[in-house]
Amino acid sequence: MRESGFRGLSHRCSPTSKVPPMRSYGIWLVGACGGVSTTLACGLSALQREAIPPSGLVSSSPIFDGVQLPPLKSLVLGGHEIRDESLVSAARQIARDNGSLSIELLETVQDDLEQIDGRIEPGVLFNSGPAISGLEGLHDQVNFTDPRLALERILVDLNRFKEENRLDEVVVVFVASTEPAPEPHPAHEVSSKLEEHLAAGDGTPFLASTLYAMAAARLGCPFLNFTPSPGALLPAIAQLLEEAAVPFMGSDGKTGETLVKSALAPMFKYRNLKILSWQGYNLLGDRDGEILAHEANRSTKVASKDQLLRDYLGYPLHSKVTIDYVPSLGDNKTAWDFIHFEGFLGHRMSLQFTWQGCDSILAAPLVIDLARMLLLAKLRQESGPQPHLSLFFKSPFGGDEHDLHRQFHLLGDYLASARDAS
Repeated sequence: MRESGFRGLSHRCSPTSKVPPMRSYGIWLVGACGGVSTTLACGLSALQREAIPPSGLVSSSPIFDGVQLPPLKSLVLGGHEIRDESLVSAARQIARDNGSLSIELLETVQDDLEQIDGRIEPGVLFNSGPAISGLEGLHDQVNFTDPRLALERILVDLNRFKEENRLDEVVVVFVASTEPAPEPHPAHEVSSKLEEHLAAGDGTPFLASTLYAMAAARLGCPFLNFTPSPGALLPAIAQLLEEAAVPFMGSDGKTGETLVKSALAPMFKYRNLKILSWQGYNLLGDRDGEILAHEANRSTKVASKDQLLRDYLGYPLHSKVTIDYVPSLGDNKTAWDFIHFEGFLGHRMSLQFTWQGCDSILAAPLVIDLARMLLLAKLRQESGPQPHLSLFFKSPFGGDEHDLHRQFHLLGDYLASARDAS
């Protein structure tokens, strides 16, 4: 196991590093055959073959011009999957059921998907709850009761992935199904306490997401939590990642309804229109919807989606988010929002919007963007949370800025400094 070579350095340490040519970088996807990862694999392969334009990739927009990001062609995919599934079969199912992946695209990238399949290993289930552990088609050897053995499996597979593919850096990306919130535990607050429970083989404080984040810290890998799973970035985990001097960020990618909220809420604030109520109703299918049909998992997601308005507006209002599972929708999501607000003379008015989007199509390019940005941060010898990436998250770690426009300027300021340094 390789310890990070950057211990003791703080965020924004050395702004002079460039990305040397011919280097290779790994993206280790936890949930490697899920809808987001499968769409990501197909899209990245097509981008590397220059078969599609980079639509939806923020990192390919003009704001990134002159920034020395790891090139798309330098990225190598691998990961963990708890189900006995392959990328090829997952991609075919998406093409058949949802149509977001075309048959022509699959023919173009099939050889690449087969190669990536060779870099996907059975994953880890640990205190994941009945919704996830009850999924059909699980691998035989994914259930663990001893956190030491589970962590060792992750470390061995990550090391093998890095060594066999001669990778300079690897970013660990948690894109697995949403876990239930862990039961409160004193070890969640202090890294040394969490390590003590690990050494004793006590699995009580751990979820699978917790162990993957610990593995990233052990190996000096940047870590990305794209899910609302709170076990991934507990205070103790954040301490471990900071002690390892690696960059990290989360949580819960902002792709649909909440993205619109973070753009619309500032409009009301700027015009001094008081929001009285904001009711959101979400319909989704696919495996995400199946998992979120379970109350324990759904409450984790709802908490992430519902906090933005209160945090941003700073006054009490009626706000509620509802999520319902509609199997026939597949990966297509519909969100209907009703906003009741008050204007001059106390007159009340309303606004409604309907968002219809394909979750994986919206999420996959953002994961690529975030992986490249975290790799850039590692190469620049930066560590800790990355607040300039708040733009991408419903619940940005350590950040209190939820205004989409201001988040975009935070990103722009960071990129300007990175551009000047290069």
